[in-house]
Amino acid sequence: MEEYAYVLEYMPAGRSDDPKREPIVQLIGFNFFTLLEASAKPEATLVLGKKVYVGKDERPEINRIKRKVSYQELTTSAKDMLPNILRNLIGERETEFVNFLNKARPISMRVHTLDLLPGIGKKHMAIILEEREKKTFESFEDIKKRVTGIDPILVFTNRIISELKGEERHNLFVMGPAPQKRY
Repeated sequence: MEEYAYVLEYMPAGRSDDPKREPIVQLIGFNFFTLLEASAKPEATLVLGKKVYVGKDERPEINRIKRKVSYQELTTSAKDMLPNILRNLIGERETEFVNFLNKARPISMRVHTLDLLPGIGKKHMAIILEEREKKTFESFEDIKKRVTGIDPILVFTNRIISELKGEERHNLFVMGPAPQKRY
C-alpha cells in the first residue's frame, strides 16, 4: 500500500459523468508507482506535482482512495505530467535506483536485467558492468560521468512509463500488472 503519492491531475468539479461531482484527484504512488484515483477534500489545496499523504491514518487533503486506475484511464494532462513527476520522484529515490544498477544481475544465460532498461544496449551494459566492478556507483552524476551517453533518470522514467502502460512482460518497478479496463 502506498503511503504517499504525487498529484498528476486535480479536477475540483469532478468528472462530468459522475453524478456526485466530488473533487477528484489522479495520483501516482511514491513506493510502487501505483496509479490511483481519489476524492479530494473540498477545502484541500492541491496543485499538480504536490506530494500528498494517502496512507491509512488521517489524510489532510485526500478524502478516500476510490480505486486503482490504468494508464489508459488517466486524463490527457495527467499523462503529460507523468514524466516530469516521475523524474522528480526518481531523483528523490536516487539511492535506490543507483543501487538497482549496482546490483542488477543476469536473468538467464542470454538476458541481463540491464537489457530490460530502455537506452541500455550491449555496449552500455558492458561499460556499466565494468565500471561497477571497479567501484560501485554512488549517484546519478557518478553514472553520467563514468557511462557516457546515459541519463539514468530518463532511462528509469521511460521504463516505468512503459510498465504503467502495460507494455512490458516483466515489471521491475511497478507493483503488479497494470489493471485492465473491463467492458
